[in-house]
Amino acid sequence: MRRIRALLWKEFIDLARNRGALVPVGIVVLLSLALPLLIVIVMPAVTGHPLSEDPDLERVAILAGGHAGLTTEGQVQLFMLQQFLMLFLLTPITGAMALAAHSIVGEKQARTLEPLLAAPISTIELLVAKVLGALVPTFAITLAGVAVFAIGIAVLGAPGVGRAMAGPRSFVLVFLTAPAAALVSLQAAIVISSRVNDARTAQQFGVLIILPLTALLVAQFMGAAWMGATALIAISLGLFAVWVVLLFLSAVLFERETILTRWK
Repeated sequence: MRRIRALLWKEFIDLARNRGALVPVGIVVLLSLALPLLIVIVMPAVTGHPLSEDPDLERVAILAGGHAGLTTEGQVQLFMLQQFLMLFLLTPITGAMALAAHSIVGEKQARTLEPLLAAPISTIELLVAKVLGALVPTFAITLAGVAVFAIGIAVLGAPGVGRAMAGPRSFVLVFLTAPAAALVSLQAAIVISSRVNDARTAQQFGVLIILPLTALLVAQFMGAAWMGATALIAISLGLFAVWVVLLFLSAVLFERETILTRWK
């Protein structure tokens, strides 16, 4: 852990020198905040047409699980905002992808990979530090966005919606499923980054995990699927298991001894 912390500190120093790399993270977080509050709360209030006027939305919201004490409009707001909360799953993935994909390729291009590989560290330690170096800052920004999201719901939402949102499902989604999905995606980007000379190629492979998450988001909006806290915990544990497998696979594919001689 001491060696991983040292490597992680190096990643943070490199990121501090290139703070512009975090701009895409901020943009994604702002969009994840603006879209749900605008669509679910602001627009219905401005137009005078509450979301509960739509019978299909009302039906799906009730099927997803009603909450005692909420009005019909509150039920629909709760359902919609829970779906939009899944956008914060994508923030660590899309925001950190450029950092992770550029991690090894950037070291190659800056000619700093040679002394790094010569250091007394294992390949596993190096890969874990690279993944966490991309995940930790972006996830911290994501948590800040979630906090603002919660405040916005408490202030602008229907009475009781904010308390209902602060349930087990939301906590599992934010603190377990989001980092687990990000770890899988970032690990894939890291291993591809070590095998190619172009960061964009690594980004394209790593971002593939967004496709099933987007499909799940659409299915939930249509009422075809609903993931409760228990289901999300199972998915998160499965993603953590996939990350561990990818981590050891990455160490095998990394080919530490030949990676420098193959890059030109």
